[in-house]
Amino acid sequence: MTVPRIVLGVSGGIGAYKAAEILRGLQKEGADVTVAMTRHATEFITPLTLQTLSGKPVAIELYDTGRGSDIEHIELVRRTDLLLVAPATANIVGKMASGVADDFLSTFFTAVKCPVLIAPAMNTRMWTSAAMQENVRRLLARGVAFVQPESGPLACGEEGEGRLASPSTIVAQALRLAARGRSLAGMRALVTAGPTREPIDAVRFVTNRSSGRMGYAVAEALSRRGARVTLVSGPTSLGTPYGVSRIDIETAAELAAEVRRLWPEADTLWMAAAVADFRPDRPPKVKLSKRSGSPDIRWVATEDVLRSAGKSKKPRQVLIGFAAETGDAAVKARAKLREKNLDFIVANDVSKPGVGFDHETNAVTLIGRKGAPISLGLASKAEIADRLIDLVHGREPRVAGAKTKTGAAGSARARASAPPASRSPRSGDASVRRRAARTAARRGSRR
Repeated sequence: MTVPRIVLGVSGGIGAYKAAEILRGLQKEGADVTVAMTRHATEFITPLTLQTLSGKPVAIELYDTGRGSDIEHIELVRRTDLLLVAPATANIVGKMASGVADDFLSTFFTAVKCPVLIAPAMNTRMWTSAAMQENVRRLLARGVAFVQPESGPLACGEEGEGRLASPSTIVAQALRLAARGRSLAGMRALVTAGPTREPIDAVRFVTNRSSGRMGYAVAEALSRRGARVTLVSGPTSLGTPYGVSRIDIETAAELAAEVRRLWPEADTLWMAAAVADFRPDRPPKVKLSKRSGSPDIRWVATEDVLRSAGKSKKPRQVLIGFAAETGDAAVKARAKLREKNLDFIVANDVSKPGVGFDHETNAVTLIGRKGAPISLGLASKAEIADRLIDLVHGREPRVAGAKTKTGAAGSARARASAPPASRSPRSGDASVRRRAARTAARRGSRR
């Protein structure tokens, strides 16, 4: 059993007084909690209260020479499994979305690579404003999770959506996300992403519209959960995710060579790269001239990298393919699943709006060897990646002190039939609600 290490960020709203209850709820479930506060938060609840409950100094100032060296802050970044901001005001959400780092909490957010969970609390007009919803969308696209605020009477006297979610709901979702940070520790993951380029002559090439975002999102999400990730990437403009080892390739042949080299030692392969099916045969090493007329290009098939990986797959390995199709995507993908000896395939219809190439969003269907297909609606590629990994590699280690009936969540194949996670901060998460209800019931019985 592992002890989740959580940093609880408290910003300056009336809901700050509930931070004490959230803190105690996390501790009762076995979490090790450190508190960080904004200056405005100290007007609603004193640092002494949270320091007494946590048993640790409360971080407020970015340059606090009285607490010790800045090395402590750096070490806190390294060892944190989850950053939970509750309550989160419009101000701190805006800072996080814009990359503003002008106090300890906002600076800490820019530095951490662990999962981040935000529990907003504000006036209804502020929560539903276009600026706030745009900030939420931007953070969701980066993989940040939200706890949907509740509807009801607000401190300002109005009634509506914007009230801080119940502490039991926040605690339940926080523990689930904190477990993600260690759930794939020790796994060796190989991910391919981006397009390939096949030369036509010395200066021209044929490629496709893949941006690489989906594969990069998968690589980042795997790394965030503790996996050792190697990313084999075609040409993209994307930066390498933190903690990921990246190998750049250009052609389908180069991609195939890297997969042949790395796949035997990997535990899982996510083949998200958009690999060319054909290439020009014997492209000239000089530029073709227009004066020579239309070139006669002979096309030859490239190696089917996914099929080759399926043929060499060992029983312990999990192989996931991607199928970008136009029309009947699920039917075509299921055929590929059988033909190429895959464990799972992720299908999407790139002819639909907002899906696949050139988009930051995606909508996919996960198909396994057994069970019904699972459709994931339109969401950011970071969200889609996290949900896919939940379904394929759904390991949630038991939290020290938590009262659960089962330990690990089971094998990848068994998880394929599990329900998908929540699709947006507004849709809720049934599993979290059920867990929160059980937590509330236990607390009621203790009283």
